[in-house]
Amino acid sequence: MAYRVLALDGGGIRGVFTTTILARLEAAVPGFLGRVDLFAGTSTGGIVALGLAAGLAPGDLTRLYLERGGEIFASRFGVLDPAARLVWAAYDNRGLERVLEETFARQGVATLGDLRRRVLIPTFDLDGSARPGRAGGAARAWKPKFFHNFPGPGSDAGERIVDVAMRTSAGPTYFPTHQGYVDGGVIANNPSMAALAQAIHPDTGRQRLEDVCLLSIGTGQRPLRIAGADHDWGILPWAGRLVDLLIDGSMDTARYECQQLLGERFRRVDAVLDQDVDLDDVADAGALAEVAAAVPLEAAADWVRARFR
Repeated sequence: MAYRVLALDGGGIRGVFTTTILARLEAAVPGFLGRVDLFAGTSTGGIVALGLAAGLAPGDLTRLYLERGGEIFASRFGVLDPAARLVWAAYDNRGLERVLEETFARQGVATLGDLRRRVLIPTFDLDGSARPGRAGGAARAWKPKFFHNFPGPGSDAGERIVDVAMRTSAGPTYFPTHQGYVDGGVIANNPSMAALAQAIHPDTGRQRLEDVCLLSIGTGQRPLRIAGADHDWGILPWAGRLVDLLIDGSMDTARYECQQLLGERFRRVDAVLDQDVDLDDVADAGALAEVAAAVPLEAAADWVRARFR
């Protein structure tokens, strides 16, 4: 029997691209989201994954981006000050926290254990020694953390949904860290490979590799490039490019790895955007929804019909 995984990329306000694609696929293949066994998501994709697992429809989440994006990305300085951004995050996270608290309270869920479905949410723990239960005397070391609600001794079922969502979406330079965690995009902005590992792990998903089918949804690829063949650069020239370079590179690595392991049981849906849309470009949210509405999905819908039965 197939084990169906849905993995959702990070990308800030570009999550509206993801939710629009999901709404179109659900319309083309009614009920497919109800057959997902594991929702995995990073950053904005983590918020979407948690929302879907709590029973929200893709359209509900699209409206959240379109109607409350400005509240989430409200500059803490009144007018966004480039000089201040050198020292502080561009936005405080109070607007995001308020939106999340209201959204999940309406669904009647508080912890990962309250969710109706299995989830996997990547984050990065900046100081593991500060976490309860860590063995005394161990050296300090930052590390990835993958929150999940599978049963067992390693379960995070007691964690608050809002806290997990805030941790995975604490984008460096955009938002402050949350409870010592930073955005999961620094390790797995495309969480497909992490989701596959969780699905086949003997203590959690317990699936055979040959039974896993994985649908991966992007947030629209930014048309970024560095022209030229030789770049003898130091810290300053690389500073504005390195984060995007590392995140985009790791995303495509996850796609390659899943494709090699799963073959026809893996499907990636994404599109290259005509213009660069940063994760806080709230004014472009409506345009992103229009781009996602025009992405050809016939082949993807056929794949979903065949694999998510």
